[in-house]
Amino acid sequence: QVQLVESGGGLGQPGGSLRLSCAVSASALDNYAIGWFRQAPGKEREGVSCISGSDGSTYYRDSVKGRFTISIDKYENTVYLQMNSLKPEDTAVYYCATGYSAIVTKRWDHKPQYDYWGQGTQVTVSS
Repeated sequence: QVQLVESGGGLGQPGGSLRLSCAVSASALDNYAIGWFRQAPGKEREGVSCISGSDGSTYYRDSVKGRFTISIDKYENTVYLQMNSLKPEDTAVYYCATGYSAIVTKRWDHKPQYDYWGQGTQVTVSS
């Protein structure tokens, strides 16, 4: 059983920044990929970004490219999502999830590719 704990959410201003963290309880991240999803009220949960622990490949949805950066710290077993140039439409509950990298990276933004999920952290972008 792998556990994931998100942190770093809160209130951000338009144009501002927030950094989310996802602590993963797996013994090592080499075989896993970790993704970030978000769900706004009344909307489907959507993939935001993903990183492979095996080769470091990264993936982003179009609307966050150039604004969000995903990174991994294998010593701390933690994945970060740096969110810059925040927009009100980034407001959502953000979840991290993980699964085997060989499976996840076939379709990184597809929820069933992931086996374990965190509880989520709220991000609100408002002035």
